[in-house]
Amino acid sequence: MLARQLETYRQIQKTTMSGRELEAEVLTKAAFLLKDCQSKWHDNDRDAKLDKALKYNQMIWSLFQGELAKPENPLPKKFREDILSLSLFIDKRIFEVMSYPESKKLDIIIDINLNLAAGLRSSPQKGPNAQSAP
Repeated sequence: MLARQLETYRQIQKTTMSGRELEAEVLTKAAFLLKDCQSKWHDNDRDAKLDKALKYNQMIWSLFQGELAKPENPLPKKFREDILSLSLFIDKRIFEVMSYPESKKLDIIIDINLNLAAGLRSSPQKGPNAQSAP
């Protein structure tokens, strides 16, 4: 019963979040999934947890890439290009970890996700039509 109530709360929270808040939340979740893998690196189910965490990260960064690549995206071109370059680095690191898993290789993905999330949370909205980052 409690699990269902918690899920209902999460769904309501998601529907009331701004685009920036939602993106920050998703990036934070992605980072914490990877951190959980690091803290339990020697567990028997590490490979399954790592696969789930990496696929989640890959999915969100792919979504960001798709949005940033759209010509109608209202963000400044240079900003979009910088985030796209960062996303390519993330893709390469994810594939590297999939091929040759090492706990320390996750650090940079975690740091990027958390720093970007912090930026999304702290950047002031510039008015009612402010756009989300990715």
